[in-house]
Amino acid sequence: MAVYDLILAGGGLASSLIAYRTAQLRPELKIVVAEKEETLGGNHTWCFHGTDVTSEQLDWLAPFVTSRWEEQQVRFPERRRSLSTPYLAATSDRLAEVMAETKVQTIRGTEAVALSPSSLTLADQTTLRGTVLDGRGAQRSDTITIAFQKFLGLEVRFEEPHGLTEPIIMDATVPQTDGYRFVYVLPFTNDTALIEDTYYADGETLPRETLRQGIEDYAVRQGWRIADVIREEEGVLPIVLEGDIDAYLGELQDAAPIGLRAALFHPVTGYSLPEAARLADLIAAEEDFSPENLRRVIERQVRERWRKHRYSRLLNRMLFRAAKPELRYIVLQRFYGLPQPLIERFYAGETTTGDRLRILAGKPPVPIHKAISALPPRRLEKDRQA
Repeated sequence: MAVYDLILAGGGLASSLIAYRTAQLRPELKIVVAEKEETLGGNHTWCFHGTDVTSEQLDWLAPFVTSRWEEQQVRFPERRRSLSTPYLAATSDRLAEVMAETKVQTIRGTEAVALSPSSLTLADQTTLRGTVLDGRGAQRSDTITIAFQKFLGLEVRFEEPHGLTEPIIMDATVPQTDGYRFVYVLPFTNDTALIEDTYYADGETLPRETLRQGIEDYAVRQGWRIADVIREEEGVLPIVLEGDIDAYLGELQDAAPIGLRAALFHPVTGYSLPEAARLADLIAAEEDFSPENLRRVIERQVRERWRKHRYSRLLNRMLFRAAKPELRYIVLQRFYGLPQPLIERFYAGETTTGDRLRILAGKPPVPIHKAISALPPRRLEKDRQA
């Protein structure tokens, strides 16, 4: 039986950042990450705005960052805009490389079959003792109402330079099918890019062939000829509309949740790296690594971030409950007409009272009463209290 100060179940982004930051600030601690796959991080590209994190966080996250752009753009049928907000990307491959250079121990290729706040048992019946944090991905629950952001991305090499100097965060000038649809483009080099066909939809079915064709059609419309596909990634992320966060946390008693399992992601975009970095800083700064204390720290952060993102969930309800599927893009098209500092605070989960009034000021793109009344009274009341 091996004994550790900190055991991370699941080797994804949240677990890795917590392990990395804790090892930085508390090198005397014994830390292990247990991942069922052979490598950490899966097959992902994680992006975030430079304003989503503090300057200190940006410094310690630097080894994970593979690309940085100083501007970003959005495209809608009636709006095209460039924002001078830095945009950064990290990849699974880089995460695995960075983690391999730390003193954090990893156990890979065997699944966790039993968890408690102070122990983890693997499929080979190895038992690890210590404070366990559960980072094994999103957990479904009747206490939280969700829709879905689903996407398929192709990292491609073009026959000629694509001409982009900044990422396209949302291009909603494409046909609006299966809910709010947009294409997302990250230009990694002058002739390579990641192109994702993304849908904000009510259902989670991922029609891969349709999405691949959508990417190819988009490239043709941009005048790009794809020479070869370097890799492919996909995802189905939860988009939170409403819920009872206290009831949700009450269901997760096996071990304290982190990352997506703790609902620590942006409700609108699904971005999880900034929230993972915040939690990593909080945990690494603790002196008491007991299960009881870390659960208190984590649950306090989850509730605080849930409260901060209250208006993000309202925007989601406007998107999914008050707008016709083919017209959902209008909600984001209007949002991107707001001042850049407000947009930055919104994505950082730091909206002010003035921001909230501004988001709803004037003539909203959809009936607000539909967004508010579309959910059961019990859940609505919980959100008002959050």
